[in-house]
Amino acid sequence: MSLAVLHSRALSGLDAPEVTVEVHLANGLPSFTIVGLPDTEVKESRDRVRAALVNSRFEFPARRITVNLAPAELPKESGRFDLPIALGILAASRQLEVDAFSEYEFAGELSLTGELRPVRGALAMTWRAAREGRAFVLPSASAGEAALVEEASIYQAGSLLDVCAHLAGRQPLSRPAARPIAIPPNYPDLAEVKGQAQAKRALEGFRLENWKRRPFRAPHHSASSVALVGGGSDPRPGEISLAHNGVLFLDELPEFDRKVLEALREPLESGRVAISRAARQAEYPARFQLIGAMNPCPCGYLGHFSGKCRCTPDQVTRYRHKLSGPLLDRIDIQIEVPAVREDELVDAGRGEQSARVRERVEQAHGRQLARQGKSNTRLGPREIERFCTAEEKAGALLRQAIGKLHLSARAYHRVLKLSRTIADLAGEATIAVTHVAEAIQYRRLERSF
Repeated sequence: MSLAVLHSRALSGLDAPEVTVEVHLANGLPSFTIVGLPDTEVKESRDRVRAALVNSRFEFPARRITVNLAPAELPKESGRFDLPIALGILAASRQLEVDAFSEYEFAGELSLTGELRPVRGALAMTWRAAREGRAFVLPSASAGEAALVEEASIYQAGSLLDVCAHLAGRQPLSRPAARPIAIPPNYPDLAEVKGQAQAKRALEGFRLENWKRRPFRAPHHSASSVALVGGGSDPRPGEISLAHNGVLFLDELPEFDRKVLEALREPLESGRVAISRAARQAEYPARFQLIGAMNPCPCGYLGHFSGKCRCTPDQVTRYRHKLSGPLLDRIDIQIEVPAVREDELVDAGRGEQSARVRERVEQAHGRQLARQGKSNTRLGPREIERFCTAEEKAGALLRQAIGKLHLSARAYHRVLKLSRTIADLAGEATIAVTHVAEAIQYRRLERSF
């Protein structure tokens, strides 16, 4: 039969929709046509596939070759379709006799020598293939990423010849290790930090999972909104999605373009970002922990014990007003980190070690999971009313703060969740006055903006 049908995957945001690769050989003038909304990279696969087949000692059929990538309305990009197209040509020309194509999915870019090069999106493609009950054949360089999918059947190949030998039953392909070996990170110790007791105390609110090996992204302040949030004609994830379940650190916060910072407001609330373009839409997760740093004034010496600051009040106001009120309202902890004096800097004494802080955070996180099954930061309005109950005096203090500090409803809920976290760190079952007072004072810088 001069028709071969194989299965592969495209990428659309975080999804990997199935693509059926149909290869048909017909009589007529020799030609090689790819249809099914291919982009430039896919169209160029004609030359890569031709050279790979010839250099792998196969015959390239001098017939009219038509490759259809279905469904036709789904855009196809990258070189991941090289491998299934080459296998389809071999099967349609009867150089490769295979009856089990329906049991596999294929993805891989071919070099001119027939070697397989890594492809993007191996994790998403394998996850979907495993749910369809098919094995996935991938380049060796991409198989490690695919192995993160539990219960997936994965084969790693180094070349087109390796795949053909496996399909012909001559030499089976190897499988990747079930799980890659994780090397524990070596982080600096908090004991090495001189002074800054309040800043170190604020770090205890750092989520437990972020103490482990999690993403840490620190884009330059010249980053555009597309770079930070994501976008493009073919929507790609931005820094906030690359920092999912990790930390997004924005140094020199006021130097970022205001429109770029304002784009963070919705993802900070919802934990996701939806990118819509004329032809395509994509949604990416964006549950990150935002940490920002800024100078107190343009010269950086406002409040310094040396009195070196020469900025006028108007200059300080304009500098701080680069951050909008709604954005600050979404920042739970706002602290001032003063300069360390000479005696503290040269003092040989060491502070509390990270190991002890970590132990305290782990215990607090365990209390949260035992109480509500999730961390405090993910509590909804009804759950806040149930799990963040405060003592009568603590509630009175919070009501007083709402009136004097003009806290919004969002800020009120955030103060309650932070108070609950402070109480968990102290091992207390109920939110007391001291816990609410500490949570409120973490928002005092907001009044100076």
